[in-house]
Amino acid sequence: MDQLSAVFSALGDPTRFAIVDRLLREGELSAGEISATATISPPAFSRHLKLLREAGLVRQRTDRQRRLYSVRPEAVRQISEWTLSHREFWEASIDRLESALEQEMKNDG
Repeated sequence: MDQLSAVFSALGDPTRFAIVDRLLREGELSAGEISATATISPPAFSRHLKLLREAGLVRQRTDRQRRLYSVRPEAVRQISEWTLSHREFWEASIDRLESALEQEMKNDG
């Protein structure tokens, strides 16, 4: 569970979330390719990548002078399993909310 907390904490930052989202959409990219659209300094961007690595969300490999990043499938699977395990709770909560809203509308009408 600690690892999952680190994953969600890392994704809680908009810059890191955008990095992971882009890697999911485009696949493996170099640090330069990812940071080309960033509006933050290179050192700050490097810290974001480091935090994503430490959280277990991305992996880094070196190809000559380039550092290449990709999303770790295990991390995505972990998020998916947690989400699905809590789906029943959220669906029941939404159903209760819908019923309460319908009742409130009937009382107002």
